[in-house]
Amino acid sequence: MNWIEPKKYLKRFELNEFPQPDLVLLKHPVLMCHGYGGFLMVMAPSAMHRCCMRLRGMGIHAFAPNIVPYAKISTRAEQWASLILRLRSEYGFSAFNVVAHSMGGLDMRYAITHLGLSDSVKSLTTIASPHHGTSLADLVLNTPEALKEKMAEIADWFGESIYPNQKSDAKAAVEQLTSDYVTQKFNPHTPDTEGVRYFSYSAAVGKGTEEPLNPIYRLQNQLMFQQDGPNDSFVPLESAKWGEHIRTLPLSHLEQIEFQVSKDRRPLVEAFWLELAQNLQKNGL
Repeated sequence: MNWIEPKKYLKRFELNEFPQPDLVLLKHPVLMCHGYGGFLMVMAPSAMHRCCMRLRGMGIHAFAPNIVPYAKISTRAEQWASLILRLRSEYGFSAFNVVAHSMGGLDMRYAITHLGLSDSVKSLTTIASPHHGTSLADLVLNTPEALKEKMAEIADWFGESIYPNQKSDAKAAVEQLTSDYVTQKFNPHTPDTEGVRYFSYSAAVGKGTEEPLNPIYRLQNQLMFQQDGPNDSFVPLESAKWGEHIRTLPLSHLEQIEFQVSKDRRPLVEAFWLELAQNLQKNGL
């Protein structure tokens, strides 16, 4: 009988001197802003909770609160602004690095420009935010009227059930995610603010790439590809570019915030969040 040499067998148990994640020391804490929708909030304390805890594991003061899941940009922006002022008061922070996913990026651009947050925000890093809109919004709005109204009714009922502090308005929110609205109305009236660093990540999976995609989102991914080219099944790659574009992620819209991540793709997610934190550190933020 061939026996495995003890030293070779025990090699797998060899201890690292520092098994904990590397510390990423930032000057300012991180506020994490979630996007449109509330279904993920019934699967975790908040849509960005898992990402938040990952940053806390790096030694970063990070917060991932909840706001109304379905509402206009201005309404959501007011809630983010209120939370920032509250956290500043409670913890004595001078300012934040904001990390915003999807619609949250538009919320925070509005809040910084129009709600006097330029002194409270040092940087805004957006992840797959529709800075130039998304054809998915047009697809939703072009559904038959009866179906569209019923979908909005269900979304509003659900939104107000899980977040009763604010009336939901799912249809109005979708209307503000169309390419026409964002490029013709939102962007011209929401310029970047001097003194705030703007970073962005885009993403693409499925059609036009070699990256896998959950079959549930295959149809919308393909329909969006016909209109916008490569996308992450919710936001077009090109639409997500704003400020200093860092790179295009090979992650789907939900993988970016650590939902529906298979074991073999988890290292991609882990590397992305470490990279995002290190970018803030590198820029002295």
